[in-house]
Amino acid sequence: MNHATILTNGRIVTPDAILEGYDLVIRDGAIKALQRTATTSGSDAEGIDAAGAYILPGLIDIHADYIEHMAAPRPTSIVDFRLALREAERELITHGITTMFHSLSLYDFTEFGSPRIRSPENTRRLIDLIAGFHTDHHILHHRFHARFEIDNLSRIEELEEYIREGRVHLISFMDHTPGQGQYRNLEIYRKTLKGYRNVSDEEVDRIIAHSQGREKLTVEAIGRLTALARDHGIAVASHDDDSLEKLVLVQSFGTTISEFPITLDVAKTAREKGLHTVAGAPNVLMGGSHSGNLSAAEAILAHAVDILCSDYYPAAMLHAPFQMHYRYGLPLPEMVRLVTANPARAVLIDDRTGSLETGKRADVLVVNVLEDRTPAVAHAVVNGEIVYRGIYRR
Repeated sequence: MNHATILTNGRIVTPDAILEGYDLVIRDGAIKALQRTATTSGSDAEGIDAAGAYILPGLIDIHADYIEHMAAPRPTSIVDFRLALREAERELITHGITTMFHSLSLYDFTEFGSPRIRSPENTRRLIDLIAGFHTDHHILHHRFHARFEIDNLSRIEELEEYIREGRVHLISFMDHTPGQGQYRNLEIYRKTLKGYRNVSDEEVDRIIAHSQGREKLTVEAIGRLTALARDHGIAVASHDDDSLEKLVLVQSFGTTISEFPITLDVAKTAREKGLHTVAGAPNVLMGGSHSGNLSAAEAILAHAVDILCSDYYPAAMLHAPFQMHYRYGLPLPEMVRLVTANPARAVLIDDRTGSLETGKRADVLVVNVLEDRTPAVAHAVVNGEIVYRGIYRR
């Protein structure tokens, strides 16, 4: 192949610094060198003039249910899945996301209603399609994040099959039972449920009792699934951790990621215990959690969260690090790590991606910052190929 690209005249964001007066050289899909601009790279190199913009690693989003929205833009409307995935990646690359862990929910039952997109038939179709995009024409790197609800006793064998087939790249165990986790505040649960369904207070009481009484996976069963995942090199996450006791329990299984810890104390303790902690980037943009839980910005300032994900709003992945930098004065390399190197490390792919270092995969962004401090992707490079150019005009 022997194809080369050189990015010049930019501010290169490494894990610990911003380099000026350096060029980034890409050859055959990998980062070949970070070298002084005066160094000659060879006449065969295609040039990208960053014109003073930031040069960042491609963003890695390890938790996003965006594909569900693209495949089912309305609860009763399902579009062609291949079309949905193609259009999703065309949009995702404009936000700088070069590796997407599509988070598909494996539910058996939910009191909020089960959208058709989350039926076993539809999730399998999407999972098959995501797996096929590794070799089909594609723009970015597609991965599957299995979100498994622990009262879903009917789909355990299905998850095991996905793991053994190599179709799963991250697993999170979820428990949305009211009275704990995300819905530990029952009043918030009541308001949320009424937003989905026209129900009386008496009916909500019945629903809460029914949900709390449902049979769930045993500790032993979760441990077996976690061990199977780890045997296949798959990272495992817990979800909505709300107590120090739960952290001890999930870590005993071999869990290494705490997604959306509910309080700052829990997030701090998770980090002290060596767990990667994940918060939603939209939480940063909105100034807090839509569920009344942890403030992502506060947690970042307290060094209690080390990863941001898009959750439900992909654009936030690029905006949140820059907002934290400009609003709070936090170093940009540290903020960029929240969406690049840190998620790569958490899901065990940091040996090949997540930072601008020699030998790593050339997933690279050129990001302009507009007059109102809005970051905008000007170029996106994936596996050494330019896959996107964005131009703002006056």
